Amino acid sequence: MTVSSKVKQTLATLNGSEATLRLYSLQERDKEAKAIYTEAFQEINKIKIDLEKRVGSIEFQEPQYKGD
Repeated sequence: MTVSSKVKQTLATLNGSEATLRLYSLQERDKEAKAIYTEAFQEINKIKIDLEKRVGSIEFQEPQYKGD
């Protein structure tokens, strides 16, 4: 498995985790728990943005991995 594939797989996993945490935050009634879920999915979103930049960098440096 290439680095590009691993980074993209990690990004896909983070997408799922973020969606789950968003759902939990919407369903949670306890304000403190809701805030924790919200903070967690926001942090994951920041990490996703960094990884998306990394994917772009990998694809620029190694065009054969574009769309992989």
